[in-house]
Order: sequence, then structure tokens, then C-alpha cells
Amino acid sequence: MVDNVKTSEKAAVRKILQAAKAAGRESLTAPEARGVCEAYGITIPKEGVAKTADEATKLASDIGFPVVMKIVSPQILHKTEAGGVIVGVKSAEHAKEAFNSIVGNAKKYDAKAEIHGVQVQQMLTFGQEVIIGAVTDPAFGKLVAFGLGGILVEVLKDITFRLAPATNEEALSMLDGIQAAEILRGVRGAKPVDRAALSGMIERVSTLVADFPEIAEMDLNPVFATDRGATAADVRIVLNFNPAPARDRPSQAEIVEKMTRIMKPKALAVIGASAENGKIGNSVMKNLINGGYKGEIYPIHPSADTIMGKKVYKSVKDVPGNIDVAVFAIPAKFVATALQEVGEKKIAGAILIPSGFAETGNVEGQNELIEIGRKYGVRWMGPNIYGFYYTPSDLCATFCTAYDVKGHAALSSQSGGIGMAIIGFSRSAKMGVSAIVGLGNKSDIDEDDLLTFFEQDDNTTIIAQHLEDLKDGRSFAEVAKRVSKKKPIVVLKAGRTNMGARAAS
Repeated sequence: MVDNVKTSEKAAVRKILQAAKAAGRESLTAPEARGVCEAYGITIPKEGVAKTADEATKLASDIGFPVVMKIVSPQILHKTEAGGVIVGVKSAEHAKEAFNSIVGNAKKYDAKAEIHGVQVQQMLTFGQEVIIGAVTDPAFGKLVAFGLGGILVEVLKDITFRLAPATNEEALSMLDGIQAAEILRGVRGAKPVDRAALSGMIERVSTLVADFPEIAEMDLNPVFATDRGATAADVRIVLNFNPAPARDRPSQAEIVEKMTRIMKPKALAVIGASAENGKIGNSVMKNLINGGYKGEIYPIHPSADTIMGKKVYKSVKDVPGNIDVAVFAIPAKFVATALQEVGEKKIAGAILIPSGFAETGNVEGQNELIEIGRKYGVRWMGPNIYGFYYTPSDLCATFCTAYDVKGHAALSSQSGGIGMAIIGFSRSAKMGVSAIVGLGNKSDIDEDDLLTFFEQDDNTTIIAQHLEDLKDGRSFAEVAKRVSKKKPIVVLKAGRTNMGARAAS
């Protein structure tokens, strides 16, 4: 990441963005985009803006032919579609004709468009065309992109991404991360491109969009790369002055503290414990007892006295001792009230087995749980899960049958069906595991939290995860990068194709 951008240069960009915001615009004009690029050291061609045909002629002559001429209008983003671009202007007379043609085409395309003039730009006629850009992804946040220009990007989708801001090392790796990387190294007598110039441009774009969250999209397309540098021939910057707020994440120490109490509890409660066969609360109780869990088990039921030989309490708040985690086996409509009692009892975690939330359209009900969890500092898995196993503690906090083959592989799944298949396969293969965890709707605890716990768990040496989506892709990437240096991580990403995505949904 570039760390030598001066305060004055950032202030120059801020001024440009504030002017666009004040004007109610969602994109920058070409001259404004040029100003942004200049502030961050992104190389662009010689250019200027002409307001008359005579000015265009003089500008083109001063820059030197051939030139490219483009309409400058806040309302016209796709200049080529509007007939607002003419390349290869080779003379003063041609420049005057091009100016009139471009302005005329723009007025036909959008009679209400505000025309600031015509951009006259040095035409780059040699070099390898590449594209450098940035996007704002709902899961990953700011990403910087790189690929070869033209058909290789549009048809072959030969493009690679990194989190922004990217380091120079990461930017260099992008040059080798596309299928056509060999072209950049020079083929059939062509000289290799200037890797330092290209990686530097990638790095600067990534720093720019990280410094200014309101830059939603940025395209340098094409960038002409030669053996002596790289120049962005065209720049497009799209703005969003109401970006989504960054997700609040607990610190690594806070995650480990809560997850340790959940995965290695000294005492737990079963909310909805039952003595009736076939009930989920009955299966959970049996698995805890038959699985060999040696901590305290507190059944919670509104009217029973004892269940499986253990004293029953009407609420977790009635339990005299401390509780580390509560397993929920009650209908969805009662979960919010019970979760609040868990918070008031200062229980660290909750395992929400019940379904009937966002997966059925009850988003409001799920959001209520999120608010309660945040208010009381309760971390929870689910809802809509089968529970979890942690074999070093002989803990089977699930309605699935007990599992006692101990090992060092930690498994997790977002899908309940896939999770049960994993359990079945592991059992039939007698595969030793340290943990099997269901994540379900991932309203709170997700893959990042599991990775953070297993990273420091002496009972786990390899981590395998099945996931359908990422609630916070940036956090996952950052945590996985750190953890993978200590323990291998194997991920099966479902829903990558349209059919797979429909199945996951």
C-alpha cells in the first residue's frame, strides 16, 4: 500500500469529491478524474478541455497529433455509446470537425445533458493494453482488479482481484495471477512490460479507493503498458456518498475468550429440554449425557421437575451457578425472550437450533436476535443449525447422534444437509475430528470466528469448511490469510454456478 501520499494531495481529492457531492453528481467528469489521478501519482496522457472548436484545434496542435477527443458531461458516462469519442484525430481541420461532431452527437443522445466541453488527449498508439480498476463488493468491500484489456477481459473474464489497499507484493502477484500473464513477460519478440510501473499503478489505485470510501468504482481502461512505463488512457470514477458502514467485529482476544467458553464449557443449559422421545430437547439431553460430557447440565423447562435425573429450572436466570453456553431447543417465537434471559444471566454463548427465521423470510425476527446479542454481548451460532460437537470435551451439543471418534480435524458447514452428510461420512469412515460445527444462517458466529478459535486450539491441526456465502468476505480473507500460515485450511465453496447458487438459496 502506498504510504507517502501527502496531506495536501489527499485534500485535493477531497475537494474534487466534495464539489461533485455538492452538485448532486454520482460520477466525476474527465477533468476531475484527471485531478484525482494526478494527486495519487497515476500516470495519464497529456490533455486539456476545449469549449470551442478553435480551442480544440489549438489544444490538439500543442499536444501533438494524433489525439483522442471525448465529450465531457456529468450525465454521459458511456461516451462511446453516445458517439462522444473520436480517436486518431490527425490534423487541425480534423480536430475542428471532431469537436462539432462530438457535441452534436452528445446533444442528440441526451438533450438535457450538461456539456462542459470536449477533452483533447494525447493518443497512445503502442503498448500492451491492460485494465486496472476498483469495485465495492457487498461482502469483500473495496477490491482492486487487474486484467488484460479488450476481448480478454470482456469475453474470457481474465481478471484477478485483491483486497484494497494492496501491498506492492500483492500488486506484483496480480501480474502473474491472470491466465495471459505470459504476454506481459514478452512473447514473439515483444519486450516485457515495466512490472514496477504496472504494480505501482495497481497499488496507487487500491490506496486511493481505500482512502476514499465514497469512490464506489474506478476504471483505468485501457492502460497502455510498455517496457518504459504505464499510462492510463481513460479514467472513469463512480461515486456513492452513502457507503454501507463497516461491520463491527470483536477483537481477536474477545473472539477467543467467548469461543473458548462456548466450545469448552464448564456448564451449559438446554432451553427446551424434554423427557419426551422424539423432541429435539430430548435428543440434545441424551447426546450430552450419553456423549460423556462431564460439565454441569441444566435442563430448562417451564413445568417439569426433573429430566433424565437432573433438576429442572424454569429459566436460566433461576440457575444458581454460572453457565457458559445455552443450547436452544424451543420454537422460534420463544427464542428472543429466552435469548434476552441468557444475556441477563451473562451467559457467553448460545446455540440456536430452531428454524423459522431469515431462511423462511422472517428477517425481522432474526434482526431482533442480533440486537439482543449485541446488547448483552452474547455470541451465538445459528439460527437454523444442528448444533456442534467438540470431541476433546466429549461435547455433543446437537440433536444428531453422539460422536466420539477423536482426532485433529475441525469441520464446519453452513448447510444443515451437508453437515449431516459430513457427520455420517465421518462416522462410517471412523474419521477422527476435534469438532464438527453447524453455522446455519450465520447471524452472528461465522467462519471467521471458528478460524480464530481453531487457530489457537491445540486439539486442532487442520480446518475444513463448507460455505455457501460469506457474511464478511474481507474479514474472512484477512483471518484466513493469518491462520493458514499456522494450520492448513480447506474450503469447499458451494453456489459458485447459477444452479449451485439456486440450490444453496
